[in-house]
This record gives sequence, structure tokens and C-alpha cells, in this order.
Amino acid sequence: MRRKVAAAVTALITLLTMGSLAGCGSEADSSSDGSDSGKQHIYVLTAPEDHGWTGAVATFAKEKIKEVNADGKYSAELITSANASEQITKVEDIISKGEDNASVVIQPIDDTVQSAIQQLADADIPYVAFDRIIDGVSSSAVANVKGDNSGIGSAAAAYFVSKGLKPGEKIYVYEGDTSSVTTLRNQGFTDYLTGKAKFEGKTIDAASKWTDDQLKSITYSGSMNWSRSDTKTSFESLMGDSSNANIKWFYAQDDELTMGILEALNGGGIDDATKKAFLANHPVLTGCGGLKELYSVLAGEKYQDIADQLGGLDSVTYSPAMIQTAIQDMVDHLDGKTVKQDHVIACENVTADNVKDYPSF
Repeated sequence: MRRKVAAAVTALITLLTMGSLAGCGSEADSSSDGSDSGKQHIYVLTAPEDHGWTGAVATFAKEKIKEVNADGKYSAELITSANASEQITKVEDIISKGEDNASVVIQPIDDTVQSAIQQLADADIPYVAFDRIIDGVSSSAVANVKGDNSGIGSAAAAYFVSKGLKPGEKIYVYEGDTSSVTTLRNQGFTDYLTGKAKFEGKTIDAASKWTDDQLKSITYSGSMNWSRSDTKTSFESLMGDSSNANIKWFYAQDDELTMGILEALNGGGIDDATKKAFLANHPVLTGCGGLKELYSVLAGEKYQDIADQLGGLDSVTYSPAMIQTAIQDMVDHLDGKTVKQDHVIACENVTADNVKDYPSF
């Protein structure tokens, strides 16, 4: 209602202004970017298309936007922001236009964008949130599209069990950061081991189930800032104590972190004897995300002298291509279809056996 009143006032002012300009011999600008042509317009807001997982989101968004525009029923455009404050400004700019045909798909850069998303809701602009779901405003979204972060932990744990993990064995977890993403990925991992969570519809078998006391054999790295170089340095330091060469199970919460481990094993920062002992134990590594470099290792194209000595290598899916699902959810909503508000995309394990079936970035 607020938008309709504002639009009416704006239209009246525009008519009066045009009349005034006509009296002065001026012409109003009738050009349009397509967002006010009567066709429903979808603004897709992400971080810049620069590097890493977040940058790849914009790349996949552009593919879907091209598809939407080619279809012709709706129009769409990508708007990137370098930081949260810029993204807030972009949202406010959209709202200030007062368009009746606006809709938004947004990947919030951080939780401070909550206020801008609340403004979208207050202005009756339909929106889909992607990846970073902010609890305070999630109930007003058409859909909250995200990967299954707890499922990622469960998938990694299930992979370890399939490779022979026994209750109470030493596990080292390389954590991404201190956010809820890491918390959920940790929780899903331990919940699967203790039988509280499922992966692919199944719980852990009774013989492999862990007790809460056995979970104490899991060591957590602390925040790696999703950084390959930080993980490489951390792993080299860990192997600085040769007794740690007997740790067989490494759960890295992102492919960049897994690549940090592989780079450390490929470099000269670890004593040769320790490295030999570590690889002789046929360690098992997991990652997450769909990074092209790690998929190349899985496909037998890179680091094969190391990969051949591993007991297993896995990457759990958490693809930036999920942004396309978020955009499709908005299209379906505009088409009048029912859209699931809590849209969690299930994850899968990618190994050498099936890597060719999955897109990378």
C-alpha cells in the first residue's frame, strides 16, 4: 500500500513537472533500461565476479540472467557490490525507484544487510535470499535458498566411515571461520558419527557409531579464514611434530583448505621423513565446494604423485551454481507457482569415480 501511494504521488509530481517543462520548451527523457517497461524486473545482487566461491556466484548468476532475458517473459540484471555498505545502498536505490514491477534475488554480503532486506519487505518488494540467510528477516522471503551446511559435515563423516574410519580414531578438522557456517559443518559431522544425523537417508551403522566421549579425539584447527595459504602454513606446523604423521583423517571444510594441505605435501615445508610416514599411512582428505583445481586432482590431472598415496579424496558439493536455483525460485514465484520458503539444496560426495558429472568453478 505504501508503494502504491508513493507511486501515485510520484506520478502526479511528474505530470506537473512535465507540464512546466513543456511550457519552457523542454522535453522529458523517455529512455528506459527495461526495468520500468511493465515487464517484471528481477534485480540479482551478489558480490563482485572476482575470485573464489563468492566470485563464481556472480558468474553463474550471469548465465541464468541471460537465460531469463532470452525467454522474454521477465527481465533481469546483475548488480554487484564490493562490500555490505555498498550493497545496502544498491538495495535502497532499487526501493527509491518506487517500481511496481521490481523483485530481488540477493546474496547478503554480511548480516548488516538485514536492515536493507527489511526495507524490501516493508516496500512489498518480493525477494529471494541466497546462501547467507539472516534469521531476523528470513520469514519475509519468497524463498531462502542455501546449501546444506550441516549436511556437508554429515557427508564428510559418511565418506570417512565408508573408507574405514573406526570410533575414537584421531580426526583433524580444518575449520573455515567462526561463523554459523562452520558451526553447522562441525555439528553435522559429529551428529552423523553419533547417529543423530543421516546422509542420503541413512544413519551410521551401529558398529561404527561414536560415543560423546570418543568425539574428544577430534581436533579443531580454529579459523583458517577460508584461506589456502593459512591452511598450508597450519598443516606444515602440525607436521612439524612428527608424531602427528599418524593422523589419518582430515576433514577440511572447503576445497581451498584441502588444496592448502596438498600444496604443503607437494612443497618443502615438511620434513621428508615425516611426509613419507604421513603418506605411508594412506590419509583420507575431504573438502567442499567444487573448486576446479581440486576436481582436477580427483580427475587424475594434478598432484597425482600425492593423490595416488592417499587413502581417499572427496569434495562435498556446495556449488556457487545454486544461485541459479534462487533466480529460478523467483521466476516460479512470479509465474504464480508455489515455492518452498526454506529451500535447502542437498549435498553429495564427489570422488574420482563421479567427478566428471559435476560442474566446477
